[in-house]
Amino acid sequence: MSASLRHFSSTDIRERLPELGALLQDCVHDGASIGFILPFDTAASQAFWTNNVLPAVTRGVRLLLVAEVDGRVAGAVQLDWDTNPNQAHRAEVRKLLVAPAFRRHGIARQLMQALEAQARQLPRSLLTLDTRSGDHAQALYLSLGYMVAGSIPGYALAPAGDRLDATTIMYKQLRQ
Repeated sequence: MSASLRHFSSTDIRERLPELGALLQDCVHDGASIGFILPFDTAASQAFWTNNVLPAVTRGVRLLLVAEVDGRVAGAVQLDWDTNPNQAHRAEVRKLLVAPAFRRHGIARQLMQALEAQARQLPRSLLTLDTRSGDHAQALYLSLGYMVAGSIPGYALAPAGDRLDATTIMYKQLRQ
């Protein structure tokens, strides 16, 4: 399965909002710990894109990188470089999403590698992220060279709302 990657502009986000909303909703319903709990409906999913991502992309402080397979949104990741002046060398990886139907085909790795290339062009030399401890995403990040800075127990409510999960803080120093 071959995915094509492209940067989504503000216009793209507005035009493809139903697909982006479906991607986020599918991932949450599949148990992804990405900041939302069930029940999670279409309106809440689309509100995330319009109220959170769209303003940052419009301001030019966040990149939305989208993977498409046969013209369908299959995955996405965000690079957020809206940092304080003393952190102008750093950016944060946000919301790596791959639709359940498109998983296990290298799309997440492809998105992360493209995101890192974009971070180098900014130029940013340090990437940070957090992920649910023990999650399959943690293994991906480790395989891409991210290091564990530490873990915080009871950090976030699980998507089903039935327990508190730990999070692992990770980072990667990029070569320029």
